[in-house]
Formats: sequence, C-alpha cells, structure tokens
Amino acid sequence: MHWRNSPTHYGLTSILLHWLVAVAVFGLFGLGLWMVGLNYYSSWYRTAPELHKSIGIVLFAVMLLRVLWRLLSPGPAALASHGALTRLTTKLGHGLLYAGLFAVMISGYLISTADGRPIGVFGWFEVPALISGLPRQEDIAGLVHEYLAWALVILAGLHALAALKHHFIDHDTTLKRMFGRVDG
Repeated sequence: MHWRNSPTHYGLTSILLHWLVAVAVFGLFGLGLWMVGLNYYSSWYRTAPELHKSIGIVLFAVMLLRVLWRLLSPGPAALASHGALTRLTTKLGHGLLYAGLFAVMISGYLISTADGRPIGVFGWFEVPALISGLPRQEDIAGLVHEYLAWALVILAGLHALAALKHHFIDHDTTLKRMFGRVDG
C-alpha cells in the first residue's frame, strides 16, 4: 500500500487520518456526554474537561493536516457506478463533516477561552486565548458546541450507514477503499 492516494485507492496516510479522526470524534463525544454529568466531588471533575480540551486541540491540528493532505494528495475518483446524485451527496456530506468538525472545535475553543485563560494541551504547551470577553461567550459557544456535536455525530453515523449501504446493498468498493483494500 502506498502513502499517497491514487486515482482508484486511498493511500495509507488518508486512511489513518480518516480513522484517527473518526475515533477521536466519537471518543470526544462520549467523554463530553460523560463529563457534563460529573459533580464537583468527582475525581474526574477537573481532569475530564482538561483531557477533552487537549484531545480537541490535537484533533484540530490533525484536521489541518488532513485538509493539507487532501490538497496535496486528492482522493480517488468517484466510482463509475455512482450517479450524479450520489456524487453530489458525497461532496455535500464530506463538506458538512469537515465544516462541522471545524465549527465544533472553534466553539469549544471559545468556551474554553471565554475567561481569557489559555488552553493547556497535555502539559506540553498552551493555546492562547485570542478571543475572550464577548458577551455571554461561554454560554452561547456552549450551546453551539453541544448542538454541533450532536449534529456531527448524527452526520457521521449517516456517513457510516451510507458506506455500509454501498458495501452490502450496492456491492461496490466504496468501503473497501477506506480500509485499504484493492479493487477487484
């Protein structure tokens, strides 16, 4: 398997970035749901949000890398069996996933920096609070973050269902390509 994409297959870099982002998104969603239910006396009360923020910042960097990689190594062409509607919904779905990911991460940043403090990332470095003190910044960004996170997970679920439909009903190689399998 090659690192770069080819006209017919995803390369190892795209495959690893795809699955890393997928695991991170669902992991962050689960962690987010769990941590909002913690009370002040929980041993995870401070640790879970710090972990959530750190993973979110790393995910942001991975997504920037993913966008750059997509520009340097475009994905394979659509399958010949995919009609115009399938091609359009594929582009729209991927566009919404990318936009949703960046929007949910930016809203998370705005929640975390509302008080003017930087975000620590695993104790390695800090991301400065460039935007803070906006009226109701934490509250509004929090609502946006919550609703976007739900929308993103639902859209990612639909994305997975579409891949399964292509595999089990259409019997095409859409899903196999994202697992690095060769056509045929």
